Amino acid sequence: MRILHTADWHLGKKLEQSERTDEHQAFLNWLIQTLQTEKIDVLIVAGDIFDTGSPSNTAFEQYYRFLRQVKDTCCREVIIIGGNHDSISTLNAPQALLKYFNVHIIGGVPEDFADQIIEICDADGMLALVVCAVPFLRDRDIRLSIAGETAEERESRIKQGITDHYEQFVPLISTYKFNNVPVIATGHLFAAGASTSDSEKEIHVGNLGQVGGDQFPAVFNYVALGHIHRPQRINQMDHIRYSGSPIPLSFSETDDKKQVIVLEFRGSQIHSLTEVEVPCTRKLIRIKGDLEKVKAKLSLLDDPHTLYPAWVEVQVETAVNIFDLEEQLNILIADKPFIERLFPRQLKIRPSQNLDEQTEEAMALTDLDPKTVFLKRCSSAYPGEDPGELLFTFNEVMEAMAQNEEGA
Repeated sequence: MRILHTADWHLGKKLEQSERTDEHQAFLNWLIQTLQTEKIDVLIVAGDIFDTGSPSNTAFEQYYRFLRQVKDTCCREVIIIGGNHDSISTLNAPQALLKYFNVHIIGGVPEDFADQIIEICDADGMLALVVCAVPFLRDRDIRLSIAGETAEERESRIKQGITDHYEQFVPLISTYKFNNVPVIATGHLFAAGASTSDSEKEIHVGNLGQVGGDQFPAVFNYVALGHIHRPQRINQMDHIRYSGSPIPLSFSETDDKKQVIVLEFRGSQIHSLTEVEVPCTRKLIRIKGDLEKVKAKLSLLDDPHTLYPAWVEVQVETAVNIFDLEEQLNILIADKPFIERLFPRQLKIRPSQNLDEQTEEAMALTDLDPKTVFLKRCSSAYPGEDPGELLFTFNEVMEAMAQNEEGA
């Protein structure tokens, strides 16, 4: 039984106003080929299929076309869980129909807990794999609010709620384990020690970062995680992994090697585990320094020889605003057709309070997210105080808003 683990596609994602449709389509085309060449039996997608709860028609078309094309490969089963960016109702809408094509959708925690357990048979119809398909666990799935509890108490209850959710599978899968059937669990969460990039959406449960590798029940032979865009193991445990996103979703991921994970079971044991690199179709490049250094680095850029031209983020450290920065930079790339677009940023440098350090402040509004704005406001209103309690409440409000948007 051969399984391919991927996650965090974020179909419909834009980098500012720039579409990523071509890059996503190139990945999906490559994935169809890889299912064939790697002789994959089961495909697992660990959440964040779409970038928003209301995907564009183009994103929907890519998604459904891909699922149709999978049926022309050797891959017999597809398991998809919802992530924090996904709408439960949107993912689940075609659930009953897609099940006839062996596409199993778990957009959110179902009413019957056992519906998360999916049995997979081999080509001869014999039970060969069990998947505990756990989606992104929202607040309502794992805890009840208690009036007057502290931020630490709330965090502890959420952490315990996530752990308890996985522990509930142990008695339900005991028969499978007794019969040496391998069991895989999925998850879309922020595991302790995970290394993040700029593009993960930090909201509530997905941002606690408190569930360690040793808190997943040992009965799981493999844990397929999503939410973190950098591929990595958790707590040096080979069988608990983030596959990462298949394309770089922000300039902070420029050096990440994108991948999917292919694992093969022989009996109940992992026989092999391979990291298969996803070809880069568009290079995202980040350049930083004062104006002269930036110009020098930009002039020296070479053709990355990718399918689509590169996008370059240019962070210029400056004490005063440079009104014609974009024009100056565009002149430098006039003879570089392999660069399609520049994303200029001006980082204002000013003396810090102790005059020994320099602080940088991005002047582009697009760089600010709600959490950053909130923390700046806390720092201004309550200087020197720990914003932990307020931040926890803020995260709960953001989560509630996301859920309200989903239900709208």
